[in-house]
Amino acid sequence: MLDATTAVDTLTIDDMRAAHERIRPHVRRTPVLQSEFLNDLTGAELFFKCENLQEAGAFKVRGACNAVFGLSEDMAEAGVCTHSSGNHALSLSYAAGRRGIPCNVVMPRTAPQAKKDAVRRYGGIITECEPSTSSREAVFAEVQARTGGEFVHPYNDPRVIAGQATCSAELLDQTGGLDAVVAPIGGGGMISGTCLTLSSVAPETAIYAAEPEQADDAARSFRAGHIIADDAPETIADGLKVPLKENTWHFVSRFVTDVQTASEQEIIDAMKLTWKALRVVMEPSSAVPLATILKNRDVYAGKRVGVIITGGNVDLDKLPWIKG
Repeated sequence: MLDATTAVDTLTIDDMRAAHERIRPHVRRTPVLQSEFLNDLTGAELFFKCENLQEAGAFKVRGACNAVFGLSEDMAEAGVCTHSSGNHALSLSYAAGRRGIPCNVVMPRTAPQAKKDAVRRYGGIITECEPSTSSREAVFAEVQARTGGEFVHPYNDPRVIAGQATCSAELLDQTGGLDAVVAPIGGGGMISGTCLTLSSVAPETAIYAAEPEQADDAARSFRAGHIIADDAPETIADGLKVPLKENTWHFVSRFVTDVQTASEQEIIDAMKLTWKALRVVMEPSSAVPLATILKNRDVYAGKRVGVIITGGNVDLDKLPWIKG
């Protein structure tokens, strides 16, 4: 059984398969959508894995459920706790609610109201912090000491990585194989899970990470060969502000082909374009992959490309292309 201290270099495809069975009653097998318009625009055959239609509105419910339902009865008694800008917080709250245990989360005071509302709707208890990694971790230490809950890190946790790995396993099954997969990168949980699955069952599939230019620490880390962490980057893609950690760097440094970046306007344009072409409303973080594909058409032209839409918890009253 995995726990928070499991060495990530010992994770195998069997851990992903065990996670898939464990979470099956609690998550959705999300659909894959295509658009002839976007295919023509990019020159690639794009397959969009719609995790915005997932329970709790984001892929993170996969890792959260794997962690929560993998706890022993003794460990679960005090509940779980975490820090998150939103999607992991609401996903862990959802999973804890399904198991009937408490969930305490630390969130930046600037986190989207839609995400805060969802956390509370699922029964999570919020403690706010300042919008920086240092504040988040300091406030979280106080909350964990007070509650005694099991810490489920948003991404630097082998249980979470194994759960996120189930997304790309489904995507491969639904498409019959891909030349490349593109997913957003912040802390690297989804990318790490993608690496775990594809390196095992489809090593010929290239893995690209997509990141905002204004929060490009993963891209700089990738080029430098070691983790470079920004404390409080500013970007519309609020879910991608956190830095890589040692567990996710293990996968990024070994299996990612490249980390590509997009500007704030390119992210907004891709978000709007996805709405027009797929009728899908998604978070700015989820638009970064399409933005980087549009920016790097020569890399993807003529290829079958999986694109993971990671979440859909967006404030509809504050869509970024609406002025006012």
